[in-house]
Amino acid sequence: MLSAVKGFADLFPPESTRFTAMETAARRIFSRYGYAELRLPLVEYTELFRRSIGEETDVVQKEMYSFTDRKDRSLTLRPEATAGVMRACACALPGREGLTKLFTFGPMFRYERPQKGRMRQFHQINCECLGADSPRADAEVILMLMDFLREIGITGLSPHLNSLGCPTCRPAYRTGLSEYLRSLDPAALCEDCRRRLEKNPLRVLDCKLPGCREHTEAAPRIADHCCDACRMHFTTVRTLLADARLDVELDHRLVRGLDYYTRTTFEVVSGAIGAQAAVAGGGRYDGLLKSLGGQDMPGIGFACGMERLSLLMAEPEAARPDFFVVSVVEETENAAFALTRDLRARSLSGDMAHTGGSFKSRMRQAGKSSARFCCVLGPDELAAGEVVVKNMDSGVQERVARADVPARLLST
Repeated sequence: MLSAVKGFADLFPPESTRFTAMETAARRIFSRYGYAELRLPLVEYTELFRRSIGEETDVVQKEMYSFTDRKDRSLTLRPEATAGVMRACACALPGREGLTKLFTFGPMFRYERPQKGRMRQFHQINCECLGADSPRADAEVILMLMDFLREIGITGLSPHLNSLGCPTCRPAYRTGLSEYLRSLDPAALCEDCRRRLEKNPLRVLDCKLPGCREHTEAAPRIADHCCDACRMHFTTVRTLLADARLDVELDHRLVRGLDYYTRTTFEVVSGAIGAQAAVAGGGRYDGLLKSLGGQDMPGIGFACGMERLSLLMAEPEAARPDFFVVSVVEETENAAFALTRDLRARSLSGDMAHTGGSFKSRMRQAGKSSARFCCVLGPDELAAGEVVVKNMDSGVQERVARADVPARLLST
C-alpha cells in the first residue's frame, strides 16, 4: 500500500475543521483592517528566493525544494509567501500610490526534519502592508495579528519585539558583533554558527542551541547601536502598543531567519508547544520590493504557521446535522432521495441511508448520524403523502405532510 511522503500530512477532521476556522476568521478580521485576499502560485523561479530571503540563509542553503524544468530553468516550491507577494506586486502594481494591503494563505515547502507543528509541507497565513513607513503601520499590523489569534480562541501568548536597525546603522553593529563573535573560542559555537559568522553574523543570535546562547549572552545588542531615526521609530511602536494595553517582551536576540527584515521585527510565542515556540512572526522589509525590480515602497507583514496554531486551538464542536432520511423498502428509495434533495435546498443539512440493509440497520445509522430528526418514508407514508418525523432527542414522532416537512424541521 502506498503511504504519504515523509513530512507531507493528510489533514482529516478535526484538524481540517480547525484550518477552515482559521481561514474564516482571517477573512473576517483582516477585511476589517482593509486587507484583500491574494492567491499566489506554489512555484516561483529560484532566483526570487535567493535575492529576497538571502543566499546565506538556512532556507536557501538547505531547505528549498528546487528543480530544473524542461527549459533548464531553476524553479522552487515556495518556502514562504512574502517574496511571492512582492513579485506579484512588482509585476501587477507598478507605479501604484497609497496603501496596498493583502493577505494570502496556503501550503509552503521546506526540507527539514519533520516534528510536531512543523512539516515539510506546512501552511501559513500571510499579511503584507505596502506603502506605509509609519510606526503606526507597524503597531496596527501587530495588533491585527493579536486580534486574529484571539478570534480563533488562542490565549497565553507572548509577543516579542525587537528593532534590527536600517542600512544606515546596521553595518556598524554587524561589524561590532562580528568582532565580538571572533573573540570567542571557535569551539564555543556550533558548526552552523561558525558558518553564519562569516556570512550573516546576526543569525548567530537566533541559534537555539544552549551552548551558543550561553556564549553569546554578552554580545552587543542592536538596540544600543540604532540611529536616531530607528530609535524614534521603535519607541513610537512600543508606545502605541502600550497605549493599546498590549504587553510585549523586548527580545534582543530576535533577528528572524530571513535577510530582508529591517527595523521592527516581532514574534508571538507560546509556552505550550515545546521548543518550536513561535506561532507567528514578521517585521518590516522596506527595501524588499525595490530589490526585486519593483518601486521603492516600504512594507511590513507577518506569517502564522497554521499547524502550530492548530495545536493550540480548542477541539472544534462538530456541526449537528438537521436530518437523516430512512427509506423503509426499496420502492420508497427514490422518494427518500427526492426528500433529501428538497431538505438540502431549504438550507437544512443531512443525509440518507444510501447503503442497503434492514430497516433496523438503517435506523441505527440514523442514530449514529447525531441528526436532530429522522425522517422515515415507507409505502403507507408515500401513498398518504406523508413522512414520519422523529425527534431524535425526545423520541417523539409524528406524521407530517410531505410538503410541510422542511418547515417542520426549520421551526425547531
